[in-house]
Amino acid sequence: MDSLERILQEHPFVKNLSPEHIQLIVGCAKNVVFEPGQFLFKEDEEASEFYILRSGKVALEIYTPEYGPITIQTVGEGEVLGWSWLVPPYEWRFDGRAVELTRAIALDGKCLRGKCEQDPKLGYELMKRLASVFEGRLYAMRLQLLDIYNSKAPKQTK
Repeated sequence: MDSLERILQEHPFVKNLSPEHIQLIVGCAKNVVFEPGQFLFKEDEEASEFYILRSGKVALEIYTPEYGPITIQTVGEGEVLGWSWLVPPYEWRFDGRAVELTRAIALDGKCLRGKCEQDPKLGYELMKRLASVFEGRLYAMRLQLLDIYNSKAPKQTK
């Protein structure tokens, strides 16, 4: 069985961090498993964890009274999930539901924030990596919105 340290070292989000920083992160980490349909988190709940996905898929959803849950994005193996642990008031803005059996490393957000405060280099490294995730997710959302609105737009004639 692989140790959390080894798993983290090989994950794309953490890869190439210094051994000292990986040790700090391991101190906040635990393995978790989610069954299909199980919620990792729900909108407006306290965002206490950050997930590094090892396998499986998680749908990010918003709930509307008219349509019920709407999937806005699906993330999977090799990706990370959740940055609400980093931004006050530390509450989830979406629901996260496992689409299939999902294995992840859950990082305690409060623990991680404390370690970033104590070691600004760690905080800066994590923020750079999270900024890249933010940018990718915003770009994907933009493409999804363009697709939705383009399909609803009236066809122009010449």
